[in-house]
Amino acid sequence: METRQCDILIVGGGPAGLSVASSLPDDVATIIVHQDREIGLPVRTSGGAWRDELERLGIPEDMYVPIAQTDAFSDDVAVRINMGPHVPAVLDITKLYKWLASQSDHKARQLWLGCKFTDCKQEADGRYLSRIRDRDGQERLVRSRFIVDASGWHSAVLVALGLRDKPERLGIGIEYEYPLGKNRPDRAILFVGDQVPSGYGWGFPTPEGTFRFGVGIISPDTDQSPRVLIDQLIANGAEQRFGIDLSGEHSTNGGILPSVAYEPKLVFGNVIRVGDSANFATPTIGEGIRTCIEFGRDLGESLGRSAKSGWRWPLWRYQWRCNRRLRLNYALGFVINQRIASFTPEQWNASIARIGRIDPNAVRAILCSQFSLRKTIRMALPIIRNRARSRLRRLGARAGLRRQG
Repeated sequence: METRQCDILIVGGGPAGLSVASSLPDDVATIIVHQDREIGLPVRTSGGAWRDELERLGIPEDMYVPIAQTDAFSDDVAVRINMGPHVPAVLDITKLYKWLASQSDHKARQLWLGCKFTDCKQEADGRYLSRIRDRDGQERLVRSRFIVDASGWHSAVLVALGLRDKPERLGIGIEYEYPLGKNRPDRAILFVGDQVPSGYGWGFPTPEGTFRFGVGIISPDTDQSPRVLIDQLIANGAEQRFGIDLSGEHSTNGGILPSVAYEPKLVFGNVIRVGDSANFATPTIGEGIRTCIEFGRDLGESLGRSAKSGWRWPLWRYQWRCNRRLRLNYALGFVINQRIASFTPEQWNASIARIGRIDPNAVRAILCSQFSLRKTIRMALPIIRNRARSRLRRLGARAGLRRQG
């Protein structure tokens, strides 16, 4: 069996893995293994982001469409969300991913499409020997100094090496992509409540001149099927309820991401995780492309320094920068995630009515899981208060039992 040699093996050709490759030194030998036959297809994400973040990352303007109006619906309430200066945007996923891949075309990089990472072991000299299988069942071996796990929720490399178990709690989404039709090219909708238990739904225009209508749920918080839910919504008058046009033939997109607490350990020797393997999607709404690109580039620069120098500190610095930005914010975001996953329709009605009144900066903070110190304290106090009350109740109950005895 043929064995290929490289400095870095990247498992996963999504935004995180492609961004790592884009910022590696030109002469570092790299192989990207991607299970799909084409970069960016099939589409596995709705592509929501923020215009200012995309501008900061240098994403070309023709790859996204800004959203001027966002309407939110619960079962009994409808509001217009005031985003203020914070403009949402929807990406052309396929075009973006191909553009990200092109950023490393000139480098010592090979892109293996239609290939699946199946196994890995560390050899006596510290290198990693990985087994790759193509669509025809042919197997190859790759020996590398480093491995980047950018395989998404599968965490394929970490699981193969026994460094992590697959996440048990997952966000599962499905969307139907229609012609734009009569839909406004700058209006988006979000909907929650009994119509999408333990999740939310959306409707977005895209830069390709289409309209995506989808739902996402959290498993096992609910056993409902996203496909059943979306079909029920359409059959029960979603077009009239939300003011959208779902006429014409549609294609189907689907995706999965982990819905678990952020884990700060990202570096395991010469195995490093990034993207959905590292839980980079925001806990509140699962939006993570911009974070995958930013920290993917960061990892590429750090990994390049380590590959050239043999020093480990650049990788620890990558981990430190991720944790500084994400650890506390995502911990609080995950508290929100768990809380709203069990909301009743009445609670959603109250929340949607409230979100229509609050400051745009607060809306952005919640959706992006980016909390100021003041916001953090305000969120933490009820949790601390409830735990203290529970503790006091338990102590009181024990004291009462002792008196009775």
